[in-house]
Amino acid sequence: MSLMPTAHGPRRGASKRRQPRRGFRVPGGALFDRWLDRLVDIAVIVALVVGGVALLLTLLSLSRG
Repeated sequence: MSLMPTAHGPRRGASKRRQPRRGFRVPGGALFDRWLDRLVDIAVIVALVVGGVALLLTLLSLSRG
């Protein structure tokens, strides 16, 4: 058996996968997943902003004292 690919053998290796359509709704909670992803994004952004403000206030209070 040869390790080199032949023209007659089955094709092996990486293949392109079809991308799901953006507007397509899969039944069974896909809309819920989309809202949950949006909610997690908002929570992460709020946490980053609050952490940044806390860090800024801490650095300002250290520079005064």
